[in-house]
Amino acid sequence: MDQKTKAEAFAALHHTGEILILPNAWDGASAAVMADAGAKAVATSSAAVAWSHGYPDGDLLPLNLLLETITAVARAAGDTPVTADIEGGYTDDLDRLAETVRAVIGAGAVGINLEDGARTPDLHARKIEAARKAADAAGVPLFINARTDVYLKGLAEGHAAYVETVARAERYRDAGASGVFVPGPSDPDLIGRLADEIKLPLNIMLLPGLAKAAQLQALGVRRVSSATAPFRMAYANVANATAAFLSDGDPAAFAADATRLGNLNKRFESWTS
Repeated sequence: MDQKTKAEAFAALHHTGEILILPNAWDGASAAVMADAGAKAVATSSAAVAWSHGYPDGDLLPLNLLLETITAVARAAGDTPVTADIEGGYTDDLDRLAETVRAVIGAGAVGINLEDGARTPDLHARKIEAARKAADAAGVPLFINARTDVYLKGLAEGHAAYVETVARAERYRDAGASGVFVPGPSDPDLIGRLADEIKLPLNIMLLPGLAKAAQLQALGVRRVSSATAPFRMAYANVANATAAFLSDGDPAAFAADATRLGNLNKRFESWTS
């Protein structure tokens, strides 16, 4: 499947059929496992990717490591579309952002998350415009998921947060966004009101206590992301098993879960053949 076709298929997942349940990978192996499990698309988690390379989240990961990761994830996912979390684009310079977007597309992504964080909505709208122009010039209908952090970072409270989120979503839609990502809310009533008011596909982030996908879909949500949950679960298991192994050297500490993983070496043999 060529990249343009893959991008169109990914965009369609936000408008037709069931809600898109999107697992977040951090390397080729995690992407392969998620694609093989039946994911309709695979995302990267910026935090998980940064942590896997020994960096904190927050636009601090070297760009070459980001691009290497996206390349590995896209290759491992095969025909499964990949969307890349590029944080705030790792720059506020519009020309450099455009270069990054072109490089991300070149690495195999057909979608991006681009977050406003503590930046002004005006700056973020201009960054979305720059990303859209770069993608159009590359000939790929990139799905730009505009993330707004009003709730996640506590930029406003109560009704003011709702009003600000909706206003930003409208501004980002006008700038060329394909969808809006609002991490933080878990209350069904609030999520439903956001879905009703925001005129683009709404993405919600997995949080403890969040409703299951069917209820989110009934509320109007079109996409739910696992965020860092798979990474934290995987590494929590590694930490617990390692502690058990170090206590007495018992190989059973690793054996139980290891037997459930498929043969990744065989899975990846085709890459070098």
